[in-house]
Amino acid sequence: MDTQRFYFTVRFLPKEANIALLIGRCISIMHGFICKRDIHGVGVSLPAWSDASIGNVIAFVHVDKTVLNALKQQSYFQDMQECGFFEVSVVEFVPDGCNEVRFKRNQNIAKIFVGETRRRLKRLKKRAIARGEAFNPDKSPEPREREAFHRVPISSSTTQQDYILHIQKSVVEKCYGVLFNSYGFATNERFDGSVPDLSFLVGID
Repeated sequence: MDTQRFYFTVRFLPKEANIALLIGRCISIMHGFICKRDIHGVGVSLPAWSDASIGNVIAFVHVDKTVLNALKQQSYFQDMQECGFFEVSVVEFVPDGCNEVRFKRNQNIAKIFVGETRRRLKRLKKRAIARGEAFNPDKSPEPREREAFHRVPISSSTTQQDYILHIQKSVVEKCYGVLFNSYGFATNERFDGSVPDLSFLVGID
């Protein structure tokens, strides 16, 4: 894919901030903005990501500079910048030769958490009873090794629900295009878009 892309970044300035919460809020603003205008292809990049932290910078990437300029003018970004909480950059070209990464929402990760496991077992037990079968769940499933992930709390303005996005990062060998879900991420199945690796902005390799 040779199409020129653009990006802008939002850097969170408070030292003691709940970074995941702020990232979730920024993504919610973007989600509402693109859904209202039927915009597609906005990707999220997390330049300061590490295994230990999701990082204090979020970037939005798109092929249309005017879309990003309109997004960064949303009152939340402007208000937080005026208060000294955010530093919002200008819209820039993605540099030539930038490496590609994929930030993926992996809903399967939720299954490793106790509450989700309990709900899943309850559903399976109900189905087994309905079929007249004995319910004998495996009490000690083998733990599976997982890549690092971070959890981002999201509030959806369309569904009025709160939930958690489980996000993983992987390096990819080329640009896979701009197929993202409405939160700016790739997924396990339908969306496989990639975004530029902007870690050079924060001095992370």
